[in-house]
Amino acid sequence: MTAPVVTAGGSGDLAAALVRAWGSWGPSMTPDAARVAFISDRGGAPEVWVQDVVLEGPRASATRIRFTDDPVISVSWSADSAWLACAVATDGGVRTQVWVVRPDGSDARRISGPPERHVELGPWTRSGHRVVLTVPSTEVGEPTRAYLADPTSGELELLAVGDLIHVLDLSAFERMLVVRDGRRGHEFCVVVDRETDTDHPVLPHPGRGATDRAFIRPAPPGTGAPAVVYAATEVGLPRLQLVAAPVDPDDWSQPARLLAARDDAELEGLDGDDAGRLLLLVWNVAGRSELELFDTHMETSVPVPGLPGAVATSPVLSRDGSSVLLAVEGPLRPRELWHLDTETLAWTRVSDVPTLPAVPLVQPSLERFRSLDGLEITGWLYRAAASAGASGPGGASGPGRPAGPASAGRAMLHLHGGPESQERPTFSPQHQVMAAAGITVFAPNVRGSSGFGREFVHADDVQKRQGAFDDVTAAAQHLIGIGAASADRIAVTGRSYGGYLTLAALAFTPGVFAAGVDICGMSHLLTFYAETEPWIAAAAVTKYGHPDHDKKFLRSISPLAKAERIDVPLLVVHGELDTNVPIGEAHRIVAALSELERPVEYLELAGEGHEYRRESSRLALIERMRGFLLRVL
Repeated sequence: MTAPVVTAGGSGDLAAALVRAWGSWGPSMTPDAARVAFISDRGGAPEVWVQDVVLEGPRASATRIRFTDDPVISVSWSADSAWLACAVATDGGVRTQVWVVRPDGSDARRISGPPERHVELGPWTRSGHRVVLTVPSTEVGEPTRAYLADPTSGELELLAVGDLIHVLDLSAFERMLVVRDGRRGHEFCVVVDRETDTDHPVLPHPGRGATDRAFIRPAPPGTGAPAVVYAATEVGLPRLQLVAAPVDPDDWSQPARLLAARDDAELEGLDGDDAGRLLLLVWNVAGRSELELFDTHMETSVPVPGLPGAVATSPVLSRDGSSVLLAVEGPLRPRELWHLDTETLAWTRVSDVPTLPAVPLVQPSLERFRSLDGLEITGWLYRAAASAGASGPGGASGPGRPAGPASAGRAMLHLHGGPESQERPTFSPQHQVMAAAGITVFAPNVRGSSGFGREFVHADDVQKRQGAFDDVTAAAQHLIGIGAASADRIAVTGRSYGGYLTLAALAFTPGVFAAGVDICGMSHLLTFYAETEPWIAAAAVTKYGHPDHDKKFLRSISPLAKAERIDVPLLVVHGELDTNVPIGEAHRIVAALSELERPVEYLELAGEGHEYRRESSRLALIERMRGFLLRVL
């Protein structure tokens, strides 16, 4: 089908075309790397697809594996190739179920118990016969439990119990477990020896910093230990780096060693072959991805050139180390699956790609500015073309080229969620549609964002929240200073934690912004704690504060308590089934502003949770947001 040609006045067509530009991500390979299962929303919502990995000649066609009407958020192929395990977002919400299905679509069944119970999908055993399920607590004080589940019988064997545990990996024959535990920003890893019923920290604990991911593999020859845990960790380090910790049941005293480190990047992706000889490292360099192959026997690395996109996600290394599959995207292309031959370093695109609209898109520029206290902050700037205006998208920059300077006019800050997330140069229909409509978009990474080291991600913890508020103000000042926006025509927008920051900016710094769009943000932190999922609340206290011990402080930084100071137009958007940031957070701020007779609008997305996974919901949000901003700015 030919892509629509969008002309002035056709912004709605552009929004629809970009939202429908589906992607493919989250690959999982068979042991021989001949087939891949992955997630794609080419049918309007995320589903499982399976296809052969063809490296020469025409690409193989993909087959949809349909077993539920709910969005599928991840898929994992068993080591014996007999099953696919899938995490399914119940009713599109935060709570997930685990299903298993044969690769031909038969024998689909839910193995995670009642659908109202949240269950997380973990790794398969090395043999492939069982898969890990983790069941977080539903009551305060109740522990999290991890099980080994038999996909055929559904039988569960208790594997581990802990506060906020996640089983990251299992050794052959399941004697050793690698388990992560701990609250946000303070996660630590232990190796559990099931034979002796003992656990041993991978790195000194307690220690400053968190461990992000880890797995266990056979140790290189001559190391004096049978196995090694390879971890991406910042414990005792300024940022996430590669560390190797020996695993020896007869001697747990051997110290961990730093294997790979960069001063300019964080280790965001890590995988290894079955032999433990080859590791795949994915580095985050100011938002862009760089790949490296690390030989653990020689302790040498080879950089991988030619990554076919700005950002790589969900990387997997084949069991024999010969192949890498990962999703790659950039501002001009949605997520695509690519194959890397680890010997020749040749890239081959594996997945089909959608037809994009016949209009140029904006390539964002990386901006650096100082916050009010002098801390350097970065952000991605999508300049609206000078000719774009309220009536249509007008001209925009050509592919791969920054847009030309626009006269100062409408602009919006967009604040990501988390806050331990990161704005990156990915494919964003929202940002592109706003820029095409004449609204410059600036997406800063305020303090608390990931990707910039340990100190930065903790720079907004609890009593330091004011620093993040100041970063938002400084971002607006930067837009004015570079001539990208008029001081009286800047909106602040954001989702989740970014939605909270949006409300905070309007309530605590009135006069800075002309409008706001709060997407699934918290309006009062005490009601958020009272109503969110128990495991989310338990993990959040290190980031926001404790709902009992820090009650006065949490009340003081809750925008709802200062709702009377919000006097500019506000659009509030929330998913009907959100149990992460429950919908009461939206209802309360809308009710308070309505009672004050302030200009507030509300959009509720039916059937959606915290993430808006359905094409129709994403389109409704972008169109409503665009119309609102063009009207009020």
